[in-house]
Amino acid sequence: MAATGSGFLLVNKHVQVQAFQKKKINQMKKFVNDEMLMASPSSRKKIISQEYGVWKKHFACVSATTTAKTQKFNSWKSNSTVASGGSGRLVQDGLVYRQSFLVRSFEIGFDRKLSLSALTNYLQDTAIDQCRVIGASADGFGSTPEMIRQDLIWVASTLQIVVDSYPSWLDVVQVDTWFYPSGQNSLSRDWIVRDGKTGNTLAHATSLWVLMNKKTRKLSKLKKEIKEELAPHFRNCDPIITKDSRKLLQLDVSTADYARTGLTPGWDQLDLNQHVNHVQYINWILENVPRSFVEHHKLSAITLEYRRECTTDSVLQSLAKIVKNGICHNNSNNVIELEHLLLLENGSEIAKGRTIWKPREIPVENASQHK
Repeated sequence: MAATGSGFLLVNKHVQVQAFQKKKINQMKKFVNDEMLMASPSSRKKIISQEYGVWKKHFACVSATTTAKTQKFNSWKSNSTVASGGSGRLVQDGLVYRQSFLVRSFEIGFDRKLSLSALTNYLQDTAIDQCRVIGASADGFGSTPEMIRQDLIWVASTLQIVVDSYPSWLDVVQVDTWFYPSGQNSLSRDWIVRDGKTGNTLAHATSLWVLMNKKTRKLSKLKKEIKEELAPHFRNCDPIITKDSRKLLQLDVSTADYARTGLTPGWDQLDLNQHVNHVQYINWILENVPRSFVEHHKLSAITLEYRRECTTDSVLQSLAKIVKNGICHNNSNNVIELEHLLLLENGSEIAKGRTIWKPREIPVENASQHK
């Protein structure tokens, strides 16, 4: 609301300047006409010359004021557009969607860096907006006409994110995304996240998506008709990240190093497909990470395998186990790896994953000062 109010004030001021300028023109015209009527023919040339100088000086000032206000408004409008993620466009022959985001205060952590969940929201937003731009969002996330006819929706199967560097508060980041067929019954979608100022790569991500019938809640094949609808937008490429194909451990409460129980979804965590959004799974996993890890290490990679959907009636457990501890093993890299499991109270698996943590740039003794 504050941004909108500021924009209104700037626009209103711009209108006021224009109205003032018009009023002064009319006043000066009347004054010159009166002077000309009373002056002798020999004096009229002098009056015109004098008034021209006054007009020139006055409107130079008004013009400068108007230009400054216009530039300020355009600058505000540009930043507002970036902040809302509304600056997306198709590039590279229309196969890649590019969108910019301004890192806002509620998207950062104690270290003033963008959180992983906020970064994942950027990925989701660009994917949805690309579908909207290419005409594949008539009903839900990326639904084609044939998908709507068959009551099908897209659901995430896997997600892998590798972060080289987290952007800071008020940085502008640029996100590119595209998709392509993967196997017979799924699509892959990739992303590159760059620094909006330098162009340096900040993160990569890849994902796999499959179809589910929204009435039966069962997975469905990717039929020829749907592929043909999407084919003009496929990019011919390989995955941007080499898949982390290491087998995940079988965890339970007795073998886990850390456990959180009684996790329940809220209504605000449901998406258009009437189940918990896949980004929330990341939040539940990170809730179970020890505080000391978060204070002294940054999350550099995450791999998730989604097993089944989750609703507001679900009660979950979040389990984690250390599988590589660089500190304990005197590893110079100090890399810590955790494996994770989200499961229902009845033991059914919701998602499995792996996180990799590397030391933060800030000294350990200073980490607590940023909380």
